Amino acid sequence: MSEQPTVRHTAWPRPEQPAALPAADERARGISVTDRALYRHGEGWVPVSGEVHYSRLPRERWAERMRQLRAAGVSVAATYSFWNHHVAERGRPRFDGHLDLGGFVDEAAAAGLDVVLRIGPWAHGESRNGGFPDWVQELPVVHRSDDPAYLDLVREWFGQLAAALEGRARPGGAVIGIQLENELYDRPEHLVTLKRLARDAGMSAPLWTATAWGGAQLPDGEVLPVFGGYADGFWVDPGASWDPTFRAHYFPSHDWDDPGVGADVRASQGFAAASATADLHGFPPATCELGGGMATAYHRRPVLHGRDVAALAHVKIGNGSAWQGYYMFVGGRNPGPGLQESIDTGYPNDLPEFGYDFHAPIGQSGDLAGSAPLLRAQHAFLTAFGDRLAGMASSLPDERAESLDDRSTLRWALRSNGDEGVVVVSHHQPFEQVADVADVQLRIVQGDSETIVPSRPVTVPAGTLARWPVGLVIGNTRIDWATASLITVLDTGPRPTLVLLEDAGIPIEIAIGGAGGRVIEPGHQPLEFDGLDVVVLPAAEANRLWVRPGAHPELWLTDGELTWDAEGALLRGTGGAGRYDPEARDWSSLSAAAGEGEGEGDSEGGPDGSSRAVTVEQERPAASPADDYGFGGPRHRAPSDAIIRDRAARYRLHLPAGSLDARADGVLDLDWTGDVGRVVVDGRIVDDRFWDGTRWSLSLRDVGATDTSEIIVEVLALSPTSTIALAAGAEARRTDAATTTLRASLRLRGGWQRVA
Repeated sequence: MSEQPTVRHTAWPRPEQPAALPAADERARGISVTDRALYRHGEGWVPVSGEVHYSRLPRERWAERMRQLRAAGVSVAATYSFWNHHVAERGRPRFDGHLDLGGFVDEAAAAGLDVVLRIGPWAHGESRNGGFPDWVQELPVVHRSDDPAYLDLVREWFGQLAAALEGRARPGGAVIGIQLENELYDRPEHLVTLKRLARDAGMSAPLWTATAWGGAQLPDGEVLPVFGGYADGFWVDPGASWDPTFRAHYFPSHDWDDPGVGADVRASQGFAAASATADLHGFPPATCELGGGMATAYHRRPVLHGRDVAALAHVKIGNGSAWQGYYMFVGGRNPGPGLQESIDTGYPNDLPEFGYDFHAPIGQSGDLAGSAPLLRAQHAFLTAFGDRLAGMASSLPDERAESLDDRSTLRWALRSNGDEGVVVVSHHQPFEQVADVADVQLRIVQGDSETIVPSRPVTVPAGTLARWPVGLVIGNTRIDWATASLITVLDTGPRPTLVLLEDAGIPIEIAIGGAGGRVIEPGHQPLEFDGLDVVVLPAAEANRLWVRPGAHPELWLTDGELTWDAEGALLRGTGGAGRYDPEARDWSSLSAAAGEGEGEGDSEGGPDGSSRAVTVEQERPAASPADDYGFGGPRHRAPSDAIIRDRAARYRLHLPAGSLDARADGVLDLDWTGDVGRVVVDGRIVDDRFWDGTRWSLSLRDVGATDTSEIIVEVLALSPTSTIALAAGAEARRTDAATTTLRASLRLRGGWQRVA
């Protein structure tokens, strides 16, 4: 590549124009939209939405999950309302317990989150019949159309939703958006009808959305198009390589479509093939399904690492994203048997019957995945600088990869308004990692000014996700440029404090006031510049870094997990944390106050997060596995319940005596090999998983296990000659899976403790 890769700020091609939403009678919460950006109370705003399915979580966990979402920098909770979860029998809708939709909206609002409701009627979400109850699926109507007989069913469902919401889905409340249908490609008139029916039922919001990938035809002015992007997917055939539709998301681009998402279901539902062009319909580019992880199907079991997830999201920031939306951000479990997507119900894939962990940033058990701290830093940046990003166009570098196989060209982009800018480096991809790029000096052209960053060539390591300021003004100080990533700005001291994070392997320079680059060593103490303090944290602190969201952000470091409620900070997994005090220009050491646990089921003091051995008694070995259990087209069918019951290895778990007292939040950690696993508590199947080589963690409280419960794990062996697609880590252990192995431990998380 050239010595100085160049990006030239390209101004917006036309004056900013108001978008068609919100409608005059649905304006609320200060929300407005143009063809460039979203605004709140007149200031630029980059929402971050995280998908969490209330019906796939115990009711008792909602408040905790909402706090975890907010602590992750998520500002909007998005959720499907699955028709088949609520109305298994016609005329008997359920909105109690874990189905209390109104209660879920209230919990989200209490945590400071807005809400987007995805009301279907067809939802997918790996749900049986796409979310249609069996009785709806079986009726002789033209589903997902303006067939009057079908619309009568929709009126009934929307009326039930509206009644359960009791006015919560009206302008002014926490519900700021309503998604109509999902992955509907060629029936724009049906979306208009659904919008009218939702309004007739008493539901409305400032924003109406619809998925736009796959070249979907959307009605002009009626819905905000939202897009997606996944690093990998279970929905391709088992023998397929890493598909170009996944690979493309790791390159700078202004193409927002993703024809690969839902392609197999699109074909099975009878929709035409996708086009290659995305139409924004006068709205800014927004996403609702950036892959927060990936589910496993029986035939294909991809595993993504934290940086794989974070890099895809990071690329979209450089590309000009006006809304960062993730699917999923919180994992869960189906609330009953037979609710999963399967080949038997007309889908191309068999999914686990219960487990829907999705390898999400916040897992099914409530544990944080490796993607969580990386995304948390991105979201802190979006919160702090979203008002400026909204006015910044995306410009791509002059020299870009020549093909999707290019792994040597640096991947970066510029967000700029012509004066201020942010260089977004996203040099990473999964599976086939990019190469380190040596001798890099970036040339950024903004109007008549030219900036070279850094002052001397550096090597940009593979895996770098960086956000470097160029001409950014903080308070009254202009940052000419810096080679450390933007995190946030603290505004409660006598002068602003800019917080940066070292990018591993890249020397830190900060240039201010035209004086040239000043070499900086990272540390915890502030550096003093004219009118500005700068804290440049070491890269080693990345996983310990937390920013409390709000009108006045706070900077925290801890080895544990933090959340916040109306009364202050809550800590889990460690006894202390550090908080930076901009007034004192120093750190305060804070500790958890004994006897100050908060939240449902939390302890007063509680266990210390230690792990205890679980005795595993093998009651029978696994039978020799079959090569396969049948196919639906090219994709393997999952083994039936009878096959698992008769042929799986059976392990009885013996928990340490007294380990699950009323205070303990016990997580069962299973390290195993095999094909299909099921956990059975007191005779009930409570969770299942297709083996992909990763640890399986299950909250025993969430599945109703006690000290006296019988806990059985069934593990079916995997044939050495099976042709299901395994991730590399599991493939290397395929021999072990032929006979099954299981190790178990009990992790006692203790409760959330109030920080003194």
